[in-house]
Amino acid sequence: QLGLSSKNMVEVEEKKKGKKEKEKKEGKKREGEEAEAVAPKKQRLLSPIANPLADKKLTKKTLKLVMAASKEKRIRRGVKEVVKAIKKGERGVCVIAGDISPIDVIAHVPILCEEKTVPYVYVPSKEELGTASMTKRPTSIVMVTCPKDAADEYTKEFGELSDEFKKILPKF
Repeated sequence: QLGLSSKNMVEVEEKKKGKKEKEKKEGKKREGEEAEAVAPKKQRLLSPIANPLADKKLTKKTLKLVMAASKEKRIRRGVKEVVKAIKKGERGVCVIAGDISPIDVIAHVPILCEEKTVPYVYVPSKEELGTASMTKRPTSIVMVTCPKDAADEYTKEFGELSDEFKKILPKF
């Protein structure tokens, strides 16, 4: 074509292929950059009293239990409801969000839990806690209860998590 030798035609075709591959790579890089820009979640500040804070593995387990409990209606949501349940002597575990502001809203709950020997743990996000407890709103605190007539699998999972909470709780 256009008087090019076969050698020159091959070089031209290789250049075209090279340009197409570069464009594909750049397209992937752009997609990767967009994904990286979206991927990192906005890290919220944790309150200084958020101790013991669950690690990623324990957080995942905890939120899974909260989700299972909310399906079975074995959950108390919100500060007022949880405090009332603890004062009445209900057995269970408390899951507190670590990014609550102002701290004063939940500052008294860990003390109440320790007095009544209710295990508790902090999770990093109130949004994740709200989602796990089947609400559209972020939730500051959730209490998961376990009555004697609950399913075996649920009771087993509840017992394991309760033991893990007790292990990481500070001893006074």
